[in-house]
Amino acid sequence: MTEQTNIRELQKKEAIARLKMIGVLPDVIQAFKDDRIMYSERVNKAFQAVLYDLKDEELKNKIKDFEKEYSALVYHVQLLHTEFGNMYSMLYVSNDVNEWELDRDDIRHNQCCANVWDGEFEEIGAIGIKRAMGGIVRTW
Repeated sequence: MTEQTNIRELQKKEAIARLKMIGVLPDVIQAFKDDRIMYSERVNKAFQAVLYDLKDEELKNKIKDFEKEYSALVYHVQLLHTEFGNMYSMLYVSNDVNEWELDRDDIRHNQCCANVWDGEFEEIGAIGIKRAMGGIVRTW
């Protein structure tokens, strides 16, 4: 087993643990185990985290590019509609195992690191999250 394969397996286990910590529906976790990503979309105040299978090819390609560039593993996406356009927050596990405990602590405090992309620009940073409707809603 190569080092790259080993870290990817560890990242996948870590991602599953994070999804469980957040409290998403078991279907979201099973989809991830089956190498599919689901996303949570905030439609309105009543429907804060509607879940969908990720099918948008442009977004899938953006995720692949991000994972390749940063040796990261995206495990969920949160879509937020804003006055500036759509914001896709890609929740991910980094390749630095030493950061993972701090990342889990962030999740316990309803925040996490994400790569946020608006279709044109992207930036890595902290976002606020909470569980809603079996998915994830962005709070800040």
